[in-house]
Amino acid sequence: MTELFKKWTTQNDGATAIEFALISVPVVFLIIGIIELSLFFATSTLLHGAAESASRLIRTGQIQQAQGDPQTMFESALCDHAAIFISCAQIQYEAVQLDDFSDYDNYPVQYDDDGNLISNGFSVGGVNDVVLVRAATRYNFATPLIGTILGEGGTMSRGILTTIILQTEPYDFEEEV
Repeated sequence: MTELFKKWTTQNDGATAIEFALISVPVVFLIIGIIELSLFFATSTLLHGAAESASRLIRTGQIQQAQGDPQTMFESALCDHAAIFISCAQIQYEAVQLDDFSDYDNYPVQYDDDGNLISNGFSVGGVNDVVLVRAATRYNFATPLIGTILGEGGTMSRGILTTIILQTEPYDFEEEV
C-alpha cells in the first residue's frame, strides 16, 4: 500500500493538464472581460462619432435649410451612423440653442429614474448661433462580473453621454448681382 502511495505522489503524468485546468478559468474570465470592455468603449466611441456626424449637419446649416423636419433629419443621421451597435430606440438626444458658449452651465444634464436623458427640446438655431447637442444611451453589460463592477445604481447598465457645443457657420449667403 505504501508503494502505491509513493508511486502516486512521485508521478508527473498529467501535471500539465492539472496546471492548465487551474489557469484556464481565470484566463477565460479575463478574455471575456476584455471583450466586454472593448464593446463598451466601442459603443461609446460610436455614439460620439454619430453625434459628431449629425451635428455637422447643424453646423453647416444643412438641417436649417432642408425642406423636411429638422429633428427627423438629425435623428436619421444619428441613427444611420450608430446602427452598428446601438438601436435607434435606445438613443436620446437634444439640441438647444444657446445665447453664448458660457450658457452651457445653464443646461445641466438631467436623467429620469431609469437613467435616460431628459431632453430640453430640439432647436438648431440659425446663422452663427451657438448650439448644444447631446446624445445619450445606456449600455447593458452581458457579463455579470463586469456589469456588477461598472454598472450604475446596482443595475447591469451604464450611461454613455456625449456633448458637443458648436457655432453654426455663416451658411446664409446673399447672391451678388
